[in-house]
Amino acid sequence: MPDSVRPAAPLRGRRFWTMLGPGFVVAVGYMDPGNWATDIAAGSSFGFALLSAVLIASLAGIFLQGLIVRLTLATGTDLARLIRNRFPRPVAMTVWAVSELAMVATDLAELLGSAIALKLLFGIPIMAGVVISAVLTFGILALPGARGRAPELVVGALMSVVVVCFAWELAVARPDPAALLAGLVPSIEMARNPEMLYLSLGIIGATVMPHNLFLHSGLVRERLAGIRTEAERRQAARWLTIDLSSALALAGLVNGAILAVAAVAFQGVAAGAAPGIEDAHALLAGSIGGVAALLFAIALLAAGQSSTTTGTMAGQMVTEGFLNLRLRPITRALITRSASLVPALAVLGASGDGAVDGLLVLSQVVLALTLPFILIPMLLLLRNRKVMGGLAMAPLTLRLAGLTVLALTCLSGWLAGASAMV
Repeated sequence: MPDSVRPAAPLRGRRFWTMLGPGFVVAVGYMDPGNWATDIAAGSSFGFALLSAVLIASLAGIFLQGLIVRLTLATGTDLARLIRNRFPRPVAMTVWAVSELAMVATDLAELLGSAIALKLLFGIPIMAGVVISAVLTFGILALPGARGRAPELVVGALMSVVVVCFAWELAVARPDPAALLAGLVPSIEMARNPEMLYLSLGIIGATVMPHNLFLHSGLVRERLAGIRTEAERRQAARWLTIDLSSALALAGLVNGAILAVAAVAFQGVAAGAAPGIEDAHALLAGSIGGVAALLFAIALLAAGQSSTTTGTMAGQMVTEGFLNLRLRPITRALITRSASLVPALAVLGASGDGAVDGLLVLSQVVLALTLPFILIPMLLLLRNRKVMGGLAMAPLTLRLAGLTVLALTCLSGWLAGASAMV
């Protein structure tokens, strides 16, 4: 039978395993250094009470990333290309410019997280650690097969390091199981206490980041070769949903573990300013043990380095999608790295390591302001039945999507304003 009329092979067996992966790569962004900062602050200030915010953030992430999977499967095109093709050029170019700004802000936060880890592990100053972290990322992206699945495998290995380290931390910390379960239930106190509300919204707001939407869409698109029928697309949607749900559930468990370990480590410590990542590391050494502090720093380095690698992968997809410009991964990394390194090194050179917290706040403010520019076009595409075709969603799902986007847009604006005044 000629190849042109040969029926597509059923999506089963080994094909199932080739579809897996996008969810786990995206999950890296759900436990990046920005998430660590909010989880540590929440655990140290309110014990296990804000575990419910971690749960809500994980569920929101699964829902939104699931929408991206469906949009990509319905169109066969990634989000960046869809916005370029379906919206007027001025709108598309505005979204592209804002997305690039978000990539730089993301890269800045991940660079600083890796630099803090290098300082904790080896005593390297933050400024030098920023440069070393940048070089490590270039090394990963220069690997043979950098346009294939090699970076995904490296990122998966780094994510495994984070998971193993915090599984061990949690086992050693031995938090009270009853307190953990109670923390998963939202309380009215979360709305009454301004600080609890701020941290709760911060945990949720730090979870959904612009680059993850582009990254997930691009990774799914790369796996669509050979999928020809609507039945195959629906089967692929089920598999990719399993991949996504399991990966983000794992990321949620890691975030919960970070919060729980911080809650145990900071028990009995006098109240004061919210602790930073370095404070948590120092207290872990005193309250749980030196091995716990060492694993904490190793996990932070793995989280920062894997997050900055996936950020570069997302930036490459944004460039190709909006500008139809195909760059080598290392070239794309050089562009984003240059844009984030210059302000980071300038501020650190002028103010020293004490400027890290201010830079991290700045990066989160930028991300909060940019998120609606990506969420709103995504929602408009999802609501277009001509775009979605046979994979169009039910009205109830669309209403829930609209409410989620509205809530996150309002949340992003509020967090940006509140963070800018800190």
